[in-house]
Amino acid sequence: MTINPSWQFLVAFLALVALTMVISRVGRLGIGRASAVASVRAMIQLAVVSLILVDALQHLWAAVGFTLLMFAVAVGTTAGRTGVGRAWPWTAVAVASGIVPVLVIVFCSGASPFNAAALIPIAGIIIGNMMNGHTLAGRRLFPALREDIGTFEAALSLGLPRADAIRMVTQGSVAEAVIPSVDSTRTVGLVTLPGAFVGVLLGGGSAVQAGAAQLLVLMGILAGQAVTVVVAHKLICRGLLLPPDLKEKLHE
Repeated sequence: MTINPSWQFLVAFLALVALTMVISRVGRLGIGRASAVASVRAMIQLAVVSLILVDALQHLWAAVGFTLLMFAVAVGTTAGRTGVGRAWPWTAVAVASGIVPVLVIVFCSGASPFNAAALIPIAGIIIGNMMNGHTLAGRRLFPALREDIGTFEAALSLGLPRADAIRMVTQGSVAEAVIPSVDSTRTVGLVTLPGAFVGVLLGGGSAVQAGAAQLLVLMGILAGQAVTVVVAHKLICRGLLLPPDLKEKLHE
């Protein structure tokens, strides 16, 4: 089973974009124009990426380069979403801390062959989910610090170090960034058939191979996001990974 860029595909694509815009208008979501622009960008980007992948999938060095490009885009995206400004290198540290051990385990264990055809899709899924985990963490922890600055200041007044004072405010929200991945893992096959599973099936693999690939990816996402979120939280507590406004407020 394959999906070709035919006129039927174009009709389906435009219908889905139109449906999103109509529902946005009816429900006053305010995402109609943004979703249309995002759809056009996605189409152009995927067309360009598809052309690049023709060569990247043939050479390991090209696949490694493309993986690094995906990582750089992911870091830039999540740094922008969380508003960390010049602290983006620490965002890169947090995101990489989740990606590297997962890829090392997957490829060094021999569970997946280390070649271009395997590296790009597996790394792409892991990188994208580490980006999402970091973004969720930042968008939960930073507002918590802004809204509960009084608890932070009270902890400082009691003599606690800044890291402990920040942790008092944020600790309860840390796990929330990983809950979506936990839920996805618990309900896989019952509620959804995720991308890796469907991709293997579309590529002609058996259902057993699709299940094995998806299980490996899911556990990689869960483990990697746990690492990324924990590392990001530690960097936040140390005052290294903070937006400019919080960097100014959260001083000892």
